[in-house]
Amino acid sequence: MSKVVYWMTVSLDGFVETCDGKIDWTAPDDDLHRFLNESASKLGGFLHGRRMYEEMASVWPTADENPSLSDIDRNFGRIWMRTPKVVFSKTLRNVEHNSRLAGPDIQAEVATMKQQVEGDLALGGATLAASFVRLGLIDEFRLFVRPIVLGGGKRYFTALDSPLNLRLVETRTFPGGVVLLRYRRAGREA
Repeated sequence: MSKVVYWMTVSLDGFVETCDGKIDWTAPDDDLHRFLNESASKLGGFLHGRRMYEEMASVWPTADENPSLSDIDRNFGRIWMRTPKVVFSKTLRNVEHNSRLAGPDIQAEVATMKQQVEGDLALGGATLAASFVRLGLIDEFRLFVRPIVLGGGKRYFTALDSPLNLRLVETRTFPGGVVLLRYRRAGREA
C-alpha cells in the first residue's frame, strides 16, 4: 500500500521558507535535482495545499516550452504533469494539470488515494503537512537539510500536542552539501 511521504527542503534551523515567504534558497543543484526527479518519477501522486499547487502550476505546465530551463527542470515538469495530484483547498474552485480538488475529509481522501495509485504519495507544504501530522497520516518524513540558517520563517514541523516518535531509515549526503534525513513513524511498516 502507498505511504504518505512529507518531503521538503529545510534549513539547518528547521525552516522551509523565510520570514517573507521566499523559497528561492531551496533550488536544488543538478545532482540533487536528478535524485528528486528519479524519486518523483516513482510516485503515485502529489498532495498539495493551495499555495504549493499554485506555485507548482505557475512553472511546470509550460516547462517544456521554456528555453531558459535546464533539461533536468523540463524533465521534472513532465513528471509533475503526468502524476495525479490532489489539491486540498477551501478557496480554489477548480484545478488543472491532472489535478482534482479534495473533499473536506482529509482522512477519507488519503485512504482513497492510497488504494487508487501505485507508488507513494508526496506531501508538500508545511501548512498542509501540519494537518496531516495532527491526524497521524504521515508515514515517512524526508528532510532535505540545506546548510543555511534562516533565523526564522515557516517551520517544517509546527507545534505538536505530543511527541512524534520517528525511526531513522536513511541518510545521504549530496555533493552540494544537502543531507537527506529519512525517517519513518515508529511502529509503521517498511
